Amino acid sequence: MPKYYARTFLPWVLLAVVSGVDVRAGALTGLAAALALLAHDLRRGRHADSLILEISTTAFLATLTVAAFAAPGSPPMGYGASLAIGWLGVTAWVTLLVGRPFTAGIGRRQVSAEIAATTAFRDINRVLTAVWAASFTVMAAVLGCVQYWSPDDTWLLVAVKITGFTLPAVVTARYPESVRRRHLTRHGAPSPEPKPEPEPEPNSKLEPKSKPAPEPEPESGPAISLDPEPSSR
Repeated sequence: MPKYYARTFLPWVLLAVVSGVDVRAGALTGLAAALALLAHDLRRGRHADSLILEISTTAFLATLTVAAFAAPGSPPMGYGASLAIGWLGVTAWVTLLVGRPFTAGIGRRQVSAEIAATTAFRDINRVLTAVWAASFTVMAAVLGCVQYWSPDDTWLLVAVKITGFTLPAVVTARYPESVRRRHLTRHGAPSPEPKPEPEPEPNSKLEPKSKPAPEPEPESGPAISLDPEPSSR
């Protein structure tokens, strides 16, 4: 799952990096990456509920690209980073409010249909979506403040973005496993069936060897002489 999020946020990374040189180039590069990723997922047969972030990203970057070329020097262009993250925050909150958290569609790629239908799966994804939504909201607010008071502080902007993406990514990677361990502790994990003990093999050194049966002795009878009997005269 962490690999999925890294792939999904690639257009936003390109937007942030390239926009440092030119806003129009950054918007266009991010849009190209978003379209390529979305087309690739659609060709693989992904359902729309697992592509919420991709669809939202493409829509925002398309709007941003049009605005960047139409009015590159307009005041909103100076707040591109905070607007982009704010858009992600709105997307996450909306999916949570309508009862379809965006992380659930992503999680269904990793589990079976039986697990995806459980209450625990839905509860986990509500928590994960709320964590991402809160992180996006806080990050957008902080970026807006930095862009207002210190717009040339590139390192601070980068640090805010890294922190804002890393924290929810760590929670996403660890929280489901933590819930699973608590569930097993509460209800008890099934103990494995004991394996039957193997029968001991006979030890030739400890068991006495059987003695061969004695050969039968010849029966006693009259002695037979091999010398010729003397002739009687």
